[in-house]
Formats: sequence, structure tokens, C-alpha cells
Amino acid sequence: MSALTDLLREWMPHQRWFGSKGREWSDVTEEGFLLDQADPVLSVHRVRVSYTDGVSETYLVPLSWRDHPVEELNSAFIGAVPSGERESYAYDAMRDRDATTPWLIHLVNASTIGPMHFHPAGVAYIPEGVPGDILSTEQSNTSLVYGQEAIFKLFRRLEPGLNPDVEVHDALRKTQNPHIASLLGHIEIDDPDPSAEPATVAMLQTFVPNASDGWRLATASVRDLYAEGDLHADEVGGDFAAESERLGAATASVHADMAKVLPTEPADRSWFATVAEQMTARLDAAIAVVPQLAEHADGLRAVYAAVASAQETVVRQRVHGDLHLGQVLRTATGWIVLDFEGEPARPLADRRELDSPMRDVAGMLRSFDYAARHMLVEQPDDSQRAYRAQEWAERNRSAFCAGYSAASGLNPCGDSPLLRAFEADKAVYECVYEARNRPHWLMIPLQSLSRLTAAV
Repeated sequence: MSALTDLLREWMPHQRWFGSKGREWSDVTEEGFLLDQADPVLSVHRVRVSYTDGVSETYLVPLSWRDHPVEELNSAFIGAVPSGERESYAYDAMRDRDATTPWLIHLVNASTIGPMHFHPAGVAYIPEGVPGDILSTEQSNTSLVYGQEAIFKLFRRLEPGLNPDVEVHDALRKTQNPHIASLLGHIEIDDPDPSAEPATVAMLQTFVPNASDGWRLATASVRDLYAEGDLHADEVGGDFAAESERLGAATASVHADMAKVLPTEPADRSWFATVAEQMTARLDAAIAVVPQLAEHADGLRAVYAAVASAQETVVRQRVHGDLHLGQVLRTATGWIVLDFEGEPARPLADRRELDSPMRDVAGMLRSFDYAARHMLVEQPDDSQRAYRAQEWAERNRSAFCAGYSAASGLNPCGDSPLLRAFEADKAVYECVYEARNRPHWLMIPLQSLSRLTAAV
């Protein structure tokens, strides 16, 4: 094993974007090429990690190389590698501003560098030569903001095929939908297997400056409510319901345009049965991780069984796949929907399958519950605060549904077995996530399951 793979084996598990924390490694290999030979040198590496359970993953790791340590880059330092009689110092290139300009230069020039191909969309200005500043809020990917013009997202885990985020944004360009940020280009890399499709490495979009993400706005509204001990949710100055209604309308608009430019097909009975089976299987796996789910198991299985026998009319289409308040931005003119790549932990082929728009609606409804209840974690026995959280959640869930209905002509939040099942399935997923990452937050999805199963 080389000195570099030794360093990557030590460094990668501690990065936020690494998706298999706690998994035991059996092997790691890497192959790299030079993307830019200026100062600093920029190299790109495909790192293949094999685990003892037989699964393997490939991650993209750009590195910048210096011939001496750089103090201001200490937080990005990966390690030193012997280079002749000296050492070369490797840094996380996405955190080294001097190493961020080549990405856009090559995109403007539609370059091919080694196995990597740069594809500009040719629709707008790309800020060539401007350094990028890293966003610190992401988990599964890494993004750079270039001035006030563009945002560059690097997809860390590589899979053959076009990433849905690029595919959907490219298709929606034809609709000029006001609720998305324009695609400026994307980058692909050839697979080592010549029979496999190239993998999407990155995408560039128009940056939306002076915007606030939905989670921050919603939770600020909840804090305002908690601070006003004798007022109802609709009486507080920070009431969020009007924004939730606009967000519902924006979601419906995006769904409608996705259906215009991407494939659709009516759902048959076998699809409903398959959805129910998949949800039940996920529940069984989740109970092994979160034993507290067992008390809700019978109710959840009944929720899922109702889907198998549902008589709803569903037109399957491409959807967002991971919609929540953290995936939307409020600008001066309205809401922008971000990140159409779906749930990054799912295989890419699954994320590109046709689905019901109700999956996205359910994701946003779950997010309203989270926004309302996240402060209860600190005071779980405060019944007054719990009542007010429920009031806020119900008000904003209803407002979102009203906005969606007004824009689409469809009421997504009526007595829909499918919507209830999507919500329950999402809450089960949340239970597993919280048990593994934030056990003190587990109460939030568990309490929601009581509500969701009570309606059956």
C-alpha cells in the first residue's frame, strides 16, 4: 500500500462527506491524474474503499500539493508524502482557495483532462479565474461558491450514470421554471470499466445570493412562538404559514414542469404492492437498529398494507426524492428548490426511478414536524411547549398543502393512504438516522409515529 493510500485511509473516515463511518475497511486503492500543474499542483483521485462485508464504494478526492507546509491550511492538511529527497504536502483541494480556479477554467474551455470531461451548458456567464469559497454546511457532497455568480457542487461518491441533479436541472431549463437555479455546466469522468457509463463528478449552477434557507426561517418562526407564551401560532409576528403556502405552490410548479419534460406513466396495482413491500422490509430492518419501533410495528404495517389495497390514481414521474426545508431557499422573489439528486445513500438507479410526487410532499411535511419539535429535545417534559409545537406544525403543514392544491388543482393532504405511508416510511428512516447519529433527537420521529399510526 502506498504512502498516499495510507494517508487517505486515516483521513477519509473523519470527513463529513464520507458515507460509511464505522464500517470496517478491508482494502483501499487509489488512482489519480493531474488536473492542473500550476502552483499549487491539483490532482484528482478515485479512491476505492472495500469493506469487510463485501461492499465497495468509490470516492472522488481532489488534492492540492505544496512543497512546504502552509499554516493557514492546517485544517485542510492530509499529510506528507515522500517525493524524491523531499516531501510533498497534500491538502484537501476543496479547502485550498488557490486550487479552486482550474475547475471553472476547464469548464469554460470544455476541456478533456485524462478521463475527465467538462461540459459547459453554454447558457450564461461562468466566472472564470475567480477562486471558490467552501460551504461548510453540507454532508454528502462539497460545494464551492464563486463570487456572487456560481456554485460548484462536487459529488463525492461516484456511480456510473448521469446524476439526477444534473439530469433534472438540464431538463427543466426548457421550462424556465422560476423556482430552480440555472444549470451552467457539469463534469463527468470515464469509468475504469469501458462498458460502464461515465460518472457525474460535479455540476455548476447559478448562485442565489442574499437567500435564506427554509430550515432557518422556519425554526426562527418556532422560536418566536415559544417566546410568546400566551399567543397562538397565527398571532405571532414570525408566523410562517404564508411562506409555507408559497412553498407548497412552488413545489407543485416544479412537479408540474418535471412531468412536462421528463417521463411519466400511470401507476399500476403492482407498483402499489411493491411500495408496500419495500416499506415493510425497511421497517423490519429498522426495528433491529431501533428497538423502540417495535411498539409501533403493528400500526405501521397496517399503514403500509393500506397502500397495497389503495384505489388512488397516481401518475408516476421524476421527483425531487429528498425534499425538506433545508433543500429550499427563500429569495426576494420567491422559493428556490435545490438538490434534485435524491437521497444520496440510495443507489443512483433507484433515485432515477419514477415515483409519486407525494413522496416529496411527505418529506416536507416531516420537515415541518422537525422544525416545530427540535427545541423540545432540550425540554421533553414541557407539555405547554409540546402543545404549541403541535399547533405550529399543523398550521404550516395545512398551509403547505393549501398552496400545493391551489397551484396544482390536487389536494395532496386529504385522506391519502399513500401520503400517510410515505410520511411513516420517512419517520422510520429518521428513527434509524437519529439512533445512529443523534440519539437525543430520537423522540421527534418516534412521537410522530404515534400520530401517523393512530389514523389507521
